[in-house]
Amino acid sequence: MNDWPEGRSDSDRGNRYGGGSANAQPESPRVMRQVRRGPAAPPRGAGVPPQPSYVNGQGYGDYTNAQNTGYDSGYSSGQVYGGGGDSGGPGSFDTRAPRPAPNWRRRIKWTAITVLTVLVVTSVGTYIWADGKLKREVDLSKVIDRPEGGDGTNYLIVGSDSREGLSAEEKKQLHTGSAEGKRTDSMMILHVGSNGDTLVSLPRDSDVEIPTFVGSESGKTYKGTGRHTKLNAAYATDGPELLVRTVEFNTGLRIDHYVEIGFAGFANIVDAVGGVEITIDKGFKDKYSGADFQAGKQTLNGEEALAFVRTRHAFAASDLERTKNQQKFLAALAHEVATPTTVLNPFALYPTMSAGLDSLIVDKDMGLYDLGSMFFAMKGVNGGDGTSLNMPISGSSGGNLVWDKAKVKQLVSELNNDEKVTVTGN
Repeated sequence: MNDWPEGRSDSDRGNRYGGGSANAQPESPRVMRQVRRGPAAPPRGAGVPPQPSYVNGQGYGDYTNAQNTGYDSGYSSGQVYGGGGDSGGPGSFDTRAPRPAPNWRRRIKWTAITVLTVLVVTSVGTYIWADGKLKREVDLSKVIDRPEGGDGTNYLIVGSDSREGLSAEEKKQLHTGSAEGKRTDSMMILHVGSNGDTLVSLPRDSDVEIPTFVGSESGKTYKGTGRHTKLNAAYATDGPELLVRTVEFNTGLRIDHYVEIGFAGFANIVDAVGGVEITIDKGFKDKYSGADFQAGKQTLNGEEALAFVRTRHAFAASDLERTKNQQKFLAALAHEVATPTTVLNPFALYPTMSAGLDSLIVDKDMGLYDLGSMFFAMKGVNGGDGTSLNMPISGSSGGNLVWDKAKVKQLVSELNNDEKVTVTGN
């Protein structure tokens, strides 16, 4: 049925369907009612907007007629029905910008900076803590008439029989006895140089001359009388300073640093590293030191280690055999202390350092670097990178061991010139 009013042109017919010209006149109420017969606008929040009806390719909701009629189909402004913004409901679209990809180069850089800062702070803190624990009690400036220094560095390493810090029960357990004062149970010279490191044991019964010296406490000068005695008597007379003076006078070798450890400290260090593995060639017993060892490879704890290095009555060579065992064990201990499982593990490193630093007595010029150099040199000797020997002996006199003067002179010359040691000892 044709309800188009007479007198209207075909162009006006196009306006009815949204295709009219810009000069078209407003529709009559009847026409407007027909234009509104398009599909009803969907409610807000609906999922998919309905599709418009088309007549001659034109949609009823044409933009122009929508302006004329006041009807907004939602298509003219690009609005999608049911768009809930950020509501996240059905039909909604996330209009937020995508999260940028992580900058891994930046993250790695800042992680590396953080780790490096922590390492530096920890290292500096550890150095300050350890340096403050060193007992710098020996003043080598009190030693007089010293020989000229040579190439390399010479350490005098002393094991004393000090019972300081041991309870009565611990003295009994460690078989140390209760003697007053301090004496030297072992003495060694460690030479650290560019042609291999050398460890020379000085038997405690070595025959030496006590020279003129200045008392470490009194400051008085005591003239030498040419008196000969055992080497360990020098320490008993006036402590570390006179011992250094006596060694230098009788050898001609300048001592650069002094390191001393007592019974308790030695046992504590061994226990702190979890024991030290060593191979004993031949089993032995000694009621004086408490030693009771079978032959073979074994791990010694602090108590056993102390008995091992103190035993001399079980050997025919007595003190000479003991010095060999002392060299062997101290080198093995240094190797254990310097292993990555100790150095890189704070739960092992700090107890070991604490036990060692609490027990060591060093000279006033001794630093942590010097101490570390000493331990790594001893580790090298144990690993075959150096030489170990007893001071060459030519015989005995009155129960004292007499040094071979010719060999001692050659040995000291090789050490002073930092040459490879060719001298052999007993």
